[in-house]
Amino acid sequence: MNIKDIRENELTKELTSFIKWLIIGSVSGIVIGLVGTLFHFCSGFAENFRSENSWTIFLLPLAGVFIAYFYDIMHYSHDKGTNLVLLAVRDNKIMGIRHAVCIFVATVITHLCGGSSGREGASLQIGAALGSFSGRKLKFDEDDKRMLTMCSMSAMFAAVFGTPVTAAIFSMEVISVGIFYYSAIVPCVASALTASYVSSLFGISHIDVSVNLPEINPMIYLKTAFIGILCALLSIIFCIAMGFAGKLFKKIKNHAIRAAVGGAVIVILTLIVQNRDYNGTGGTMITAAFSEKPFVFAFAVKIIFTVITLGSGFKGGEIFPVFFIGSSFGSVFASLLGLDCSVGAAIGMVSLFCGVTNCPVASVLLSIELFGGEGIGIYILACAVSYMLSGYRGLYSEQKILYSKIKTRYINKRIGDNK
Repeated sequence: MNIKDIRENELTKELTSFIKWLIIGSVSGIVIGLVGTLFHFCSGFAENFRSENSWTIFLLPLAGVFIAYFYDIMHYSHDKGTNLVLLAVRDNKIMGIRHAVCIFVATVITHLCGGSSGREGASLQIGAALGSFSGRKLKFDEDDKRMLTMCSMSAMFAAVFGTPVTAAIFSMEVISVGIFYYSAIVPCVASALTASYVSSLFGISHIDVSVNLPEINPMIYLKTAFIGILCALLSIIFCIAMGFAGKLFKKIKNHAIRAAVGGAVIVILTLIVQNRDYNGTGGTMITAAFSEKPFVFAFAVKIIFTVITLGSGFKGGEIFPVFFIGSSFGSVFASLLGLDCSVGAAIGMVSLFCGVTNCPVASVLLSIELFGGEGIGIYILACAVSYMLSGYRGLYSEQKILYSKIKTRYINKRIGDNK
């Protein structure tokens, strides 16, 4: 075979692969987009029902018991949460329909009764589980199963949160920090854009805020960097607190009792703060942080509510609570630095997200999709500072950081090695 034939053969393979994954990504986006829409409606209904019926908070301990036994019935007691998503892509660990059903039901129940958790971590798990299951049923090879898992993650994240560009990149960036799984870019982008469009057809709305950007000057950059430093430290505190709460609750051997105790503590704390602002996803409080300075220690209270909820066995995601914590923290410090609270909320939100996920590129793209590209200089600075100074900790113990944050050196360090 001559060189010309070899080149033509390679081009044919690339074109075939492109068409194949464009179709798979689009179909996945339609199917997962519908599942994501259903999940969004169910969790949204749970949140609305709880807000209109405050007595549901008192059912939280029973909800914890139900979730524990539901996982037993589904033979899924040893759930690894979002960590299994990372393993499904990196090591082709098996996820299936049971996982998707479990996290779907448990997250809705958690939101219905006032546990502090989000939707995004759950959506990643549902998407990855459906992708992994489909890959096995379609008898894909190992590489193609990884690709399908990632594009399903992107689709579910995009459908639930409405940021398709972030969803596509996040799925490729979060698995192994320092490298991108570029081979999955076509299916991830196709599935994310399709799923986001599908969810929009059902009238799903997402976070809608505006940022009153100041005139850019060196002092603004210094203030931004300062908030980024504080958010890096806050990300370390939050990740340590998550790990500590998990270990503390595991001292209660019976997982049903463990969840009941955690639920009871949340009920008591809710009665102490005398409002429901820290229950559920906290979406209302996130929006409010962009228009007025919240309670000074709102971010700390949300951390406590979240680590107890998730540490004791309730389900959901950590990302929306992170948005709450970051936006309220940034809003408070913005006023101290002479910045508009919306600027501080935006900086705090994306830089804390970056610190806990170790995904600077996805974080910058998130800021553009949510707040527009006008302030990209501020957002990228905040994310860069937060990424470098947040150390080698993160929300997901199975995440690997392949390259050092301070040197051009291969380290292959697992986040869980810090714990």
